[in-house]
Amino acid sequence: MRRLPIWGFILLVLVYIVLVQFIPRLTKEEGGEYATFQTVSEVISGLWVTVGVGSAVALIAVAVLRWWRPVFIEDAKQRLRGWVWVFPIIIIAAIVGGTAYGKLADQGGTYILAMLLGAVFIGVSEEVMFRGVGVTAFRRAGFTEGWVALWTSVIFGLVHATNLFSEGIAALPQVLVTACAGYFFYLARRVSGGLWLPILLHGLWDFGSMSNLLGESTSIGAGAFLVADAVMLIIAVFTIRKIFPRLEKSADAEASTRA
Repeated sequence: MRRLPIWGFILLVLVYIVLVQFIPRLTKEEGGEYATFQTVSEVISGLWVTVGVGSAVALIAVAVLRWWRPVFIEDAKQRLRGWVWVFPIIIIAAIVGGTAYGKLADQGGTYILAMLLGAVFIGVSEEVMFRGVGVTAFRRAGFTEGWVALWTSVIFGLVHATNLFSEGIAALPQVLVTACAGYFFYLARRVSGGLWLPILLHGLWDFGSMSNLLGESTSIGAGAFLVADAVMLIIAVFTIRKIFPRLEKSADAEASTRA
């Protein structure tokens, strides 16, 4: 396996941002809004292209680094206690309770399948890059798990600051919310033993969230996702010391120290 310094990961993220932001502009239909896809054509030309490019960059990076195992499989020593499953459970509850099933049904089966596939690959693109390559890079650089969680979540949130160019100042709260979501997906990785659960949860979360944006007005189900975020944030604040003891080190950090 090869090494990737932190500056190298940041450079990789910058390349990822440029490609994900630029290439879809060549195919995206005129008048499209952020995270809103009203037709199958918009899903394909906007969402599929975006997540396809992002997934390709992330997976090529893993292949070049030969990091398949550390990216997708959590070391047994890093697994968190069973109570941390409360975070994935809340995420699942929000998805089930907040998805706009009626709006999706109005769009038809082809649209639902297209959107679902695109949403799952949002999970592949972003989780492989940030909870996969990012977490592994910071661990191998010798950071403790608390700092691994913090910096990968902060970088994940800042990446979404690029939406300031398209959405304006309204995108600022999204940066904070996205950083918090990055932390919740990080916990899902550590409690489940790998990256597959965060990928699935991330994809379904975005699928449910975007379903509420269909049509002319936002559905009331969107509130379920906001409530879930607030509840998880409160739990996260009160459990931070249980998850990150002061002297805790990641397995990769310990190996780096011994080396």
